[in-house]
Amino acid sequence: MKLFLNIFLLALAFCKTAEAQYFKTNTLDSGRNTSIRGLSVVNNKIAWLSGSNGWVAKTTDGNHFEWQQIKGFEKVDFRDVEAFSKNEAIIVSAGSPAYILETQDGGKLWKTVYQNNEPEIFLDGMDFWNRKDGIVFGDPIYGLMQILLTKDGGETWQNISVKANIKLAKGEGGFAASGTSIRTFKNNVYVATGGIKSKIYVSTYKCINWEKYALPILQGEASQGCFSLAVDKKSIFIVGGDYLKDQLSISNYYYANFDDWKWNKAIQNPSGYKSCIEILGKSKLITTGTSGTDYSLDNGKTWITLNKESFNVCRKAKKGNLVLMAGGKGKIVKVERN
Repeated sequence: MKLFLNIFLLALAFCKTAEAQYFKTNTLDSGRNTSIRGLSVVNNKIAWLSGSNGWVAKTTDGNHFEWQQIKGFEKVDFRDVEAFSKNEAIIVSAGSPAYILETQDGGKLWKTVYQNNEPEIFLDGMDFWNRKDGIVFGDPIYGLMQILLTKDGGETWQNISVKANIKLAKGEGGFAASGTSIRTFKNNVYVATGGIKSKIYVSTYKCINWEKYALPILQGEASQGCFSLAVDKKSIFIVGGDYLKDQLSISNYYYANFDDWKWNKAIQNPSGYKSCIEILGKSKLITTGTSGTDYSLDNGKTWITLNKESFNVCRKAKKGNLVLMAGGKGKIVKVERN
């Protein structure tokens, strides 16, 4: 019996070691004076990143990055980017004034397509349903979540906050942590909030009628709530926690099926605070934050720690398998199957 138990424990340890080696990371770039939070991976070769101090980066081969500090925006923090090709990208800033910039020539020229000088303005994230229809959301002004829509690929933006009429609780807002607290899927859009209250708001692409769902994730303080979500045709996955206590793993992850919207806990939670979650393929997910990176091979039921390095964002190619992560000091890594 003792021999059998030892063999069993050795086999279990081997399996866990094998699981822990499922992914590996390869550093592609680092050392820039920027904290990257915006990341959009178009395909296996093309990706754009955006960060603090006006920096953006682009790869056209999936490995090497061209860096640019946008003139006149050296003190601006670009927290989200949406890319469509090696030439076309849109970036969104956090803070006031709020800016949305676009390029159609690979970054040679950036055009300001939206500017808001209100002191309270703070844009949190952006996503697109298709090449023409997109949405940006921001923290509340006069109690209303800010909603901007474009129907011409980002050339112009309309503020529909009053029509949308999404009333947030005092102390409730979004997090511009990775650009992934807003997600489009099919005709729907999902927006997550945090702070004193944490909820998910759901609407069709017209964004006039909204439904809201309370979240069980850690909340009650300004540093707590849902920081990122991921969606497929059956399920929704949320991560977050407390960015001021980033080693805390309590109530930092849940998932639900759309048939009942019942929130489920994981058997094994991700480790610590997470600012981004991404679906990599059938049953495979990855989540990252300043506490490190974890992944799941069973559709989010259990999580395995990949590393303890600090990152802000992880994204998979819209068309392809390229997976990148990025974070402070301009660090960019590729996540690959081991």
